[in-house]
Formats: sequence, C-alpha cells, structure tokens
Amino acid sequence: QVQLVESGGGLVQPGGSLRLSCAASGSIFRLDAMGWYRQAPGKERDLVAAIRNSGYSTFYANSVKDRFTISRDHAKNTVYLQMNSLKPEDTAVYYCNVERRKINYWGQGTQVTVSS
Repeated sequence: QVQLVESGGGLVQPGGSLRLSCAASGSIFRLDAMGWYRQAPGKERDLVAAIRNSGYSTFYANSVKDRFTISRDHAKNTVYLQMNSLKPEDTAVYYCNVERRKINYWGQGTQVTVSS
C-alpha cells in the first residue's frame, strides 16, 4: 500500500500563490506516476497535473497550464504543485494521486480557496 499525506492548502487572494505537497510512504518503490486532481462542489474530479517517474514528462489541464507547475523530489518521495496566479475558479479540494503497478492511491484532499 501507499499512504499519501497532503499539505499546503488554504485561503489565498486572487493572484496569489500556494504550493501543495504530497508525501508518499509505505510501498513507495516502482511508482509509475504522480499527480494532482481537484474537485469543486457538484463537479467531477478532474486531473490537474501529472508527472511520470520515467522522466520529466508532464501533463497539465488547459485551465492551469502556464500557471501551475508540478515537480517531484524522489529522495523525499514527495510531489509538489506550485500554483501561481490563482483564480477563484481554482477553488476546489485538491487530491494527490499516485499510480503504482496500475493501482491508484489517493490522499485525503486539501482545500484550496481563492477569494478576496
């Protein structure tokens, strides 16, 4: 099993920045990919950004590209999501996701609220 602990969420003003962190523990070997999803009230959970462990290949949803950056630190078993130029529509619960051997593991979610 893989356990994920998220941190870094909170309340921020429009145009501000936050950095989300997700630390993995447990069966952390042979991780295939790490990513971030988000879910706003009444909406589906959508992929925001992902990064493959086989290299630097990344994916970003169109709504966040050029504003968000996903990165990882293998030594710390941690994936980050740097969020800049935040907009009210970015408000959601953000979930860390790790894929290992074709099985998905999820964090508990961290609330991000963008409001003035």
